[in-house]
Amino acid sequence: MKDELLKLINKFKKNKDIFKFGEEATKQGIVLRILKELGWDFFNISEVQPEYSVGNQKVDYALGYNGKIKAFIEVKKVNEDLEKHQEQLLNYAFKEGVKLAILTNGISWWFYLPLREGSWEQRKFYTIEILDQKSGDIVEKFEEFLSKDNVISDKAVENAEKLYNSRQKITLITETLPKAWDKIISEPDKRLVEILAETTERLCGHKPDDRIVEEFLGKISQEKSTPKTMPTYSETQNVEDFTEKSIIGFTLRKKEYQVNSWRNLLMSIIEIVLTTNRKQFEKVLSLKGRKRPYFSKMPSELREPEKIKDTDIYVETNLSANSIVSLSKKVIKLFGYDENELIIHTKES
Repeated sequence: MKDELLKLINKFKKNKDIFKFGEEATKQGIVLRILKELGWDFFNISEVQPEYSVGNQKVDYALGYNGKIKAFIEVKKVNEDLEKHQEQLLNYAFKEGVKLAILTNGISWWFYLPLREGSWEQRKFYTIEILDQKSGDIVEKFEEFLSKDNVISDKAVENAEKLYNSRQKITLITETLPKAWDKIISEPDKRLVEILAETTERLCGHKPDDRIVEEFLGKISQEKSTPKTMPTYSETQNVEDFTEKSIIGFTLRKKEYQVNSWRNLLMSIIEIVLTTNRKQFEKVLSLKGRKRPYFSKMPSELREPEKIKDTDIYVETNLSANSIVSLSKKVIKLFGYDENELIIHTKES
């Protein structure tokens, strides 16, 4: 069971099309496949019952054994914001006396103890993030909380209660918070950028655009970077902060190019690798940020997409100078370059 589930998780991590999954594709392509590897027979409706009725509403899946419902699973499409759906699911579980509930969009899996006291958020005891966490840790937690043997024996609930109440949970959170902060400011999502922009406006009357905020966060990320934090491109040799600098060109493999904007740097790098790697160019679709991809065939997945010439692929261009340099290095590295072969020239150089 472990080996096959590990292979499946690694396959999801590499699947460049996973962000296109709608709700039904998420159910069939992700959730049911994981349940199968965890020992559940999804052809047996006494074990995995779809569209389980709770009053006039339905839960996507009810996991049961010997006529007793052991867990509810509610599924949303990939990238769907789960927060607005948790209250409904946990109300269903509470009404039915179900001890275990899972809310997922295929990539994020939120595990709850619905019958505990406290807010819905306080009843969440664990989160699995398939794209962010280590595959081995993901497999271990899926088995602890969702394997057929553990669920039907109530061992899953026992494991959940132990984790919920353990001091280890507090220790792990304390150790991980600095890493989480480093990741947030190095790859800020839209909510953080909006909060900082709105607060700035309240204080001085002027609202900065997203790019200025992201450059500010990028600068903080580099200033705070130490060997204890998550590694970023700035931890390589010759660290340089490009915030508020104007680019005039770059050198790649000893060949010089002129550009007049950071956006043009990115598009030039893309054009160079596309020219020599056309057949393998779709590998760029594997490059993803914390919340969204950098490249996509669906422009709606990006904040400020620009179509790459002679392809059906779009690239995110709403990025700070530091983020563009970082992404440019990731792109060339993907196609066999050493990232140190890219040298940036600015007016301050």
